[in-house]
Amino acid sequence: MTHASSANLFTGLTGCVVAFQLALVFGAPWGALTQGGRVSGALPIGARAFALFSAALLVLFIWLVRARAAPMPRYRRATWGVVAYCAIGILANAATPSPAERTLWLPVVTAMFLSSLHVARRPEPPAPRSVA
Repeated sequence: MTHASSANLFTGLTGCVVAFQLALVFGAPWGALTQGGRVSGALPIGARAFALFSAALLVLFIWLVRARAAPMPRYRRATWGVVAYCAIGILANAATPSPAERTLWLPVVTAMFLSSLHVARRPEPPAPRSVA
């Protein structure tokens, strides 16, 4: 798989998570599928604010992973931060008390982790040689 393909996979999966988070912000009754599944129905205001923050952070992650997979890769360290965040997401979703949340998000976050890891491990291009 190419780094561009991995970045596209990450973008697609993360874009779905962003759409889910924004739906929560606007009152979708999916509280049982997020934040430990403690809320059935729409999230309260504080939890919606957290969903909005999560959506914004995930958009930043998409940008970072795509920049790392671009022809002139950038943001190597920041992309490793995305990988770490996804690894923590795997642990959180594996440990959630909500079976529905675990079933839905654990495979998604695992695929996000693997695709971002592949992009983060992309080798640096060779430095251009100066002509004397």
